Amino acid sequence: MSEPVILVVDDEAGIRESLSDILKDEGYRVLLSESAESAIPAIREQPLDIVFLDIWLPGMDGIEALAEIRSINRELPVIMISGHGNIELAVKAVKMGAYDFLEKPLSLEKVTLTAKRALEKKRLEAENKALRESLMEKHRLVGESTAIKALLSQIEIVSKTKSTVLIFGESGTGKELTARLIHELSPRAKMPFVEVNCAAIPHELIESELFGHEKGSFTGAFEKKKGKFEVSDGGTLFLDEIGDMSPETQAKVLRALETQEFQRVGGSKNIKVDLRVIAATNKDLKEEVKKGTFREDLYFRLNVIPISIPPLRERKEDISLLVKYFLETIAKEYGKPPKKISEPALKSLMEQHWHGNVRELKNTIERLVIMTSGDVIEGKDILFPETLRTDYLTHKNLKKAKDAFEKDFLLNQLAQNNWNVSKTADALGIERSNLHRKIKTLGINPDPSG
Repeated sequence: MSEPVILVVDDEAGIRESLSDILKDEGYRVLLSESAESAIPAIREQPLDIVFLDIWLPGMDGIEALAEIRSINRELPVIMISGHGNIELAVKAVKMGAYDFLEKPLSLEKVTLTAKRALEKKRLEAENKALRESLMEKHRLVGESTAIKALLSQIEIVSKTKSTVLIFGESGTGKELTARLIHELSPRAKMPFVEVNCAAIPHELIESELFGHEKGSFTGAFEKKKGKFEVSDGGTLFLDEIGDMSPETQAKVLRALETQEFQRVGGSKNIKVDLRVIAATNKDLKEEVKKGTFREDLYFRLNVIPISIPPLRERKEDISLLVKYFLETIAKEYGKPPKKISEPALKSLMEQHWHGNVRELKNTIERLVIMTSGDVIEGKDILFPETLRTDYLTHKNLKKAKDAFEKDFLLNQLAQNNWNVSKTADALGIERSNLHRKIKTLGINPDPSG
C-alpha cells in the first residue's frame, strides 16, 4: 500500500517546514506550496490524500482556494490552518466543506490526530462509494427492450421526487430491485433503505416490527426496540407485499404516512420521522378494495406514483442479455470463469414462458452453472420441470429414478438457500445430520465454489 500524499499550503516557511517534519515522521509523503496559485495546479495534476491549507494567504486566500479545491475534488479532505483572529473564517470554511481547522501555534498531537482521522474518513467514504457502486451493479435492471427503457426512464424521474410510489408486478419481476434503484438515485441514497416483507411477518408481530415497542409492552418484550419506521428515518421504507397487510395494521400505517408520526407499541410519546415510502404488490389492489380486504384511503395514499413492471414474457428480447449477465455474476460469486451458452440452449431458454419471471430465470442459470460439467451449456442441459419428469420416467429402476429426483430437488433447495446446509435442513423440515447423509449418498458437492 503506497504512502499517503499530503500537500501543505502556507506562505510561512517555518510552518511549512514544521508540518513537513511532523507528517514525514508519521510516514506520509509531503508536498509543499507557498501560495494557492501554485497549489491548485498540483491538486489538478496528481492524486492527493489531504491538503493543509492556510486561511491567510497572499493573492488567492484560503477561502477562495477551498472553493476551487471543492470544485476539483469534493472528496479531498482539506484541513484549514488559522491564526487566532481567523476563527470566524475557519468556521465558515468548515461550513463550506473543509474537514477541520487547526489554530496556530500548531500542536504536534493535534496535527497527527487530525490527519489520521481525515484519512480514515476518506477511506470509509471510498469504501462506502465502492459498496454502493457494487450494489448498483448487483441490483441493476438488465435489458434493452422498449419496456425496460420506459421503466428506467420512470425510475429516473421518480427518484428525484419525495412522492410515495406503488410498484405493481408479478412475483419475480424485480419490484424490490426497482425500489432499491429509486432509493439509490434519490437524494436519500446515503441514508437507510429498509425493507419490510408484509407477507412474511406474523399478524401479531407486524405492528411491533413497523413501529417498535417499549420494554414490557407485551410478553417477550424484554427491551425497548426501534421499528422499521424509526430505523428508516431520513431514508426509504420499502413495504413489500403491502396487499397482505391486515386491515388493522393498514389503518395505523395510513396514519403514520399522513402525519409522519407514530407511537411505539406500549408507548405514549409521538415519534416524528422524515422518510419516503415505496410499496409493492403482486395483487390487484383495486379488486382487493372492492372485496373489502384493502383500505381504499390507504390505496389512494400509496398510489401517488404507480409503476408497473412488465413480466419477462413481455420482454423476451431481454432474455439473452439477462442470461449473459447471470452467467457472469454467478461465476464471479463462485470464483469460477463464466460458462458459455450454445445457440440451441439460449433458444430453449427464450422459448420458455417463465411463470416466475426474472427470479426463475436466475435460479435456472445458477442451477446450470452448478450442474453442467463442461465449459459450454448445451441444449441437452436445459431441463425444465416437464422435461425432468420425462427424464425420471426413462429410468427402469425405481431407486435410480428416486435418486435422480432427490438429487435435483436437493440441489435446487441448496442453491435457493445459498448452499447453507443448516438453513436448507430447516426449510425442508429434516434433521441436519439426515441431510448431510443424503448429500453424501447422492454424491452432491455441498460447496459449489470448491
